[in-house]
Amino acid sequence: MKRLARYIRGNICWYIAGITSLVVAMALDMFNPYIVKVIVDDVIAAGKSELLKGALLALAGITVVRTVLGYIKQYAFDYASSKIVLKLRKDLFDHIQSLSFSFFDSTNTGELMSRIKDDTENVMAGAGYGISLFIEQVIYFVVASVMLFTLNWKLALISVLIMPFIAQIAVKLEKKIGEAYGRLSDQRAVLNTTAQENIAGVRLVKAFAREKYEINKFFEQNKENYRLNVEQAKVWADFFPKIELLSNVVIVLVTGVGGFFVIGDEISIGTLVAFTNYVYMLIWPVRSIGWITNVLAQCKASLAKINKIFDEKPEIRSPENPKTPAKFEGHVEFKNVGLEFGGVPVLKNINIDAKPGSTIAIMGLTGSGKSSIINLIGRFYDCTSGSVCVDGVDVKDMDLKTLRDQIAIVMQDTFLFSDTIEENIRFGSSSLSEEELIKASEDAKVTEFTEQMKDGFKTVVGERGIGLSGGQKQRISIARALSKGRKILILDDATSALDMETEYEIQKALESRKGMTKFIIAHRISAVKNADEILIIDNGEIVERGNHKQLLKLKGRYYETYCEQFNCAEDMLEEEVV
Repeated sequence: MKRLARYIRGNICWYIAGITSLVVAMALDMFNPYIVKVIVDDVIAAGKSELLKGALLALAGITVVRTVLGYIKQYAFDYASSKIVLKLRKDLFDHIQSLSFSFFDSTNTGELMSRIKDDTENVMAGAGYGISLFIEQVIYFVVASVMLFTLNWKLALISVLIMPFIAQIAVKLEKKIGEAYGRLSDQRAVLNTTAQENIAGVRLVKAFAREKYEINKFFEQNKENYRLNVEQAKVWADFFPKIELLSNVVIVLVTGVGGFFVIGDEISIGTLVAFTNYVYMLIWPVRSIGWITNVLAQCKASLAKINKIFDEKPEIRSPENPKTPAKFEGHVEFKNVGLEFGGVPVLKNINIDAKPGSTIAIMGLTGSGKSSIINLIGRFYDCTSGSVCVDGVDVKDMDLKTLRDQIAIVMQDTFLFSDTIEENIRFGSSSLSEEELIKASEDAKVTEFTEQMKDGFKTVVGERGIGLSGGQKQRISIARALSKGRKILILDDATSALDMETEYEIQKALESRKGMTKFIIAHRISAVKNADEILIIDNGEIVERGNHKQLLKLKGRYYETYCEQFNCAEDMLEEEVV
């Protein structure tokens, strides 16, 4: 609750306004039973009819003022809680953005969506309705107790005698309802993940005719969600009737004993009526314990889930005193680099010296460690041994934003936002001019297909680029990277979905961009043959290196790949080597 208290302090003026309105309204409310006592004892019993008009006007005035104050109270608490959730969601989203790749490797999107949406809404309910109701009922209980002892201490003792038992039930209810809601919150995250994955992959589901399987999977999770809701309802059913019973017992006792006191002339009938009204004011907070407990328990459970994400710290951070190269030229060096995940070696003794403006190609079997190499350049992960340097500065000593701002990358998993083609390209650079946009689009061969579209660059693509072919998505991603115009360009299998002709044209466009250091991961010889150096990776190690001709002369793995892809004769190889 410390985090919530910090947000509340930031909106304390609104809470003061709400609490002030609440207290004044309740103070006025406390006069109602006394005015009823005057009407019963003085107007009806004593016949002082001249007091009736004043009493009725007082009741009407209190009602009108309480209505206005009630509006102010509700608005103030709702506004404050909305401001809190606005800030909380922003902070939570900002924190999620700061987390390293490794966090997202093990965390589901559905779970994060549940925390950002459902759990923050529970916090809003607790910070608004929950707190106002809690304060209101505490004040009601305290003031009503004082008024009861003022009217008749004997009846007052009877009224509060049962309260400790109700409080004991409420404490047990809070514990059990909190545990039940914690399990329900986790299950909702699983349910959200199941639905999100199915909807995102609906085309794959339909292509494999797995609709029934996915429906059953969702049904099982939904059934578990239903079971936990029933479990939560059973907790309510077990405790709430007991609270209701004990509350009603208080009314019966006060009415019964108070009746004997009236008969014995110990109190007037007006006093008994007023006393009964004050008892209802005492009973209402007790009956509300269940609702308050439910709202605050949900708020507490949701805060625990949110705090768990806040407790996650990014593994990759900027140093306190970052270093910056005197000039960014795109010189990338790997010095005896090793990388492990969970104690399992992924890369071993990697040495690369990519001079400014050079092209480094990386080839190898799936899972050999190609993507792991380029992930170290932008510090998406940190090497466990050796060092990676950009323009003479270890990337671990550089500011993350500065480092990554110097790198343009096309990732293996092509991702497009549900926006226009133009905005997807402009994502690479917010200050992109129209000429630069056209240039990047022409180099990536995006204009070839946008010219055939009715809305051209203004065409809105679906989620993750739905509606475009794999090649079109890759070309937009390449244009996005080129629009950034940085010294280091990384293409992680970025042309795998392109035809040979388009791939060749894009390569020519890339070669024309001088002064840009390029790292190209590819499986096709055609994509790497013009590189200054080609690295063959196997099991996390560089097993062959050299340019196209040098590797062909070795007659090793690169040579075998070349023969497989081109099915070439000996005389063709001789021409390539010469």
